[in-house]
Amino acid sequence: MNEQEKQLRVIRDDIDRIDRQIHQLLNDRATCAQKVAEIKQKFQGEDSAVFYRPEREAQVLREVMKRNQGPLPDKEMARLFREVMSVCLALEKPMRIAFLGPAGTYTQQAALKHFGHSAISAPMNTLDEVFREVESGSANYGVVPIENSAEGLAHHTLDLFSRFHLKICGEVELQIHHHLLVRAGAGVENLQRIYATRQALVQCSSWLEAHCPGIERITVDSNAEAAKLLADDSGSAAAIGGEMAAELYPLDVAARNIEDQSENITRFLILGDQEVGPSGEDKTSVLVSTHNEPGALYDILGPFRQHQISLTRIETRPAKGAEESVFYIDFEGHEDDQGVKPLLTELENATVELRMLGSYPKAVL
Repeated sequence: MNEQEKQLRVIRDDIDRIDRQIHQLLNDRATCAQKVAEIKQKFQGEDSAVFYRPEREAQVLREVMKRNQGPLPDKEMARLFREVMSVCLALEKPMRIAFLGPAGTYTQQAALKHFGHSAISAPMNTLDEVFREVESGSANYGVVPIENSAEGLAHHTLDLFSRFHLKICGEVELQIHHHLLVRAGAGVENLQRIYATRQALVQCSSWLEAHCPGIERITVDSNAEAAKLLADDSGSAAAIGGEMAAELYPLDVAARNIEDQSENITRFLILGDQEVGPSGEDKTSVLVSTHNEPGALYDILGPFRQHQISLTRIETRPAKGAEESVFYIDFEGHEDDQGVKPLLTELENATVELRMLGSYPKAVL
């Protein structure tokens, strides 16, 4: 054995020792998770026990990043813990997560990022079906897109809150990277058509004009559908999609990150039926109905300034009649915070209707 092998042997022995410790600690953590489940079932009832606590998980992940000293980056370390927590939660009760399908979409990617790969992800054909699946109890939670940094709010998602009585239990932000996909072993020469969603075509318009001028663009409902159509297309075609769609079908990535804006981020909401406690870094969403008269919006914004609470989003929505105006508002803080309680009281007294959509942890990863 030469000197290099001797030194490597020492390090490898250390790695084996550490792996055994990690292995034991992971099982110790899983045992604790099982005990938590037993206690919850004992005091809450087997059918009504709540196993997933969004505020608790957000606090754990924030603490992971806070205490991390490297060399692993903070968010990579948190993602590892996210998967550990997902596996342990599945021991308590496997969760079924409805999302806007088909399989391989960015929404599924967001669901896995938030709940981990041990959750059961169930694709739905429409946003309405996601809401309905959660409201009926067939799914524990749902994941739906709410806004994109390039295109703004997803209005259909927002309007569904008027039809379904669900709570926002969390949010997850996903940096969207669009790739030009081709069939395995194929090239980009003599392309005849490109499958893509309307959003992807808009977000990649400059790149497409520069590299694929004059090529037919076929609009589809999802990036996963684009990938599937490409996989079944025997001609010279390409698709715009993400990493998950490329792996699922499978396809080659001919060009990476073709989006025009490098910071292309989509925010997704976690739908559920539970009240979420404060995590320390929270956001609240409300729907406010007011009389349709001059100064109505000014009257709504006044209490936020008075109580020094920052708004993160405000959007006008269609009202039931011409006599009312409806506003969707996101703001910092939790409804149980001392500074937020008087704000909500003032809004309730000054408006026709104040509907709480939920207080929930800000996106951690």
